[in-house]
Amino acid sequence: MRADVGSVRTENRDLKAQLRNDLALFGAYLAEADGQVAASELEFIRSTLEYDERAPVIQGIRNRKSPTGMPSGGVPQSLKYAVLSDAGNRLRPDPYQRQASMYVYDTFRVFGKTLLSRSEGTPSDADIQCLTAYLARMEDMLREYAVWRSGAQKSYQVVEPVVNAQSPEEQKHDLDEALAELAQLVGLEGVKRQVNTIVNLLQVQRMRADQGMKVAEVSKHMVFTGNPGTGKTTVARLLARIYKALGVLRTGQLVEVDRSGLVRGYVGQTATRTQEVIEQALGGVLFIDEAYALTVQKGENDFGQEAVDTLLKAMEDHRDDLVVIVAGYTDLMEAFLDSNPGLRSRFATTIRFADYSADQLLDILLINLAKQEYQLSTAAEKRAWEMIKARVAHKPDNFANARDMRNFMEHAIANHAVRVAGIEGAAQSKELLGTIEPEDLQDWE
Repeated sequence: MRADVGSVRTENRDLKAQLRNDLALFGAYLAEADGQVAASELEFIRSTLEYDERAPVIQGIRNRKSPTGMPSGGVPQSLKYAVLSDAGNRLRPDPYQRQASMYVYDTFRVFGKTLLSRSEGTPSDADIQCLTAYLARMEDMLREYAVWRSGAQKSYQVVEPVVNAQSPEEQKHDLDEALAELAQLVGLEGVKRQVNTIVNLLQVQRMRADQGMKVAEVSKHMVFTGNPGTGKTTVARLLARIYKALGVLRTGQLVEVDRSGLVRGYVGQTATRTQEVIEQALGGVLFIDEAYALTVQKGENDFGQEAVDTLLKAMEDHRDDLVVIVAGYTDLMEAFLDSNPGLRSRFATTIRFADYSADQLLDILLINLAKQEYQLSTAAEKRAWEMIKARVAHKPDNFANARDMRNFMEHAIANHAVRVAGIEGAAQSKELLGTIEPEDLQDWE
């Protein structure tokens, strides 16, 4: 495994030797996740990194003297050197053309996934979680030093890239782009980690399939729980794109419905309508918001259960061509899953979307305003922060997280328009036309 990482300051150490040693220990860390380093895993590490049988690092892994790679929370020394070098070169023109940090990160990412794909048994959840956690620590350092450039690095060769049904370059670009958009969302750290774990699991399974090895059947249907406005629909859209980029889905569209889009008032109509919606979603993701409403009103004249029965049959009939995501309030979704013996077993993954903090909601407001070419004055930002903090501290019954910020923005823009319309010469002032003042924030509820 070789990658040209450019000129990196390494305190007079051999970066190639350091990188190779770090990769060996990383491989041992992953292999050890299931309790032991198998002979086939050790051989993969040795042969891929071109170590002699008698090399100390190989002997150390074989004798189980240093099987866990590095301390919890740490990152490989080779990445530290690369990050510090890139951080010092950021002011040069086009500094990321030969960005060492991303080369090192991608080398670890591909090496880890390839190792797991070559294991004798099917990779366990612990294996995938170890890989995800390790890569997440590396990503955190890249972002901390502002050298993270997902999808922006120049093309280069790595060992055994993941091959998808369509063009590998296009698939990788689409995947990198969707994951970069996910990473840029405000908050949702736990959600991002779970999605990255799923991505790693699916990539490793695909690599095993390409090698003719046994592949574990992975349920891709999910439950999203949380309050309104916490990003559930946004993440569902990104997952549809991610699944398509991974070759899991043919088309990757998202079809979004709720109870009203599935349930009809007469016997037989609900099944027909639900089947029509399923047909639209084939090859993509069917996202059912407030799914608990399908089963919450059990009665003689309610046909929500008919929709659920039709959905369950379609999930079985089209298990390789349809992903279903059901979403809603946490407690109500638990009741929904318990309403039918076959429901809970169909949804192997539950992702919890927590409420945003006041800091995060202010960030969301500022981002949304910037997209509309508005900004808050210093005084208005202080006032907005006070209003948001008070709302979070005393959440009303209709509290809706990011949706509240959208309403707040629309309210402020409307008030701003009324105020600015009466100012002479405002049409010639971009500052006046684009700046929200404290008085524009009044009377928001």
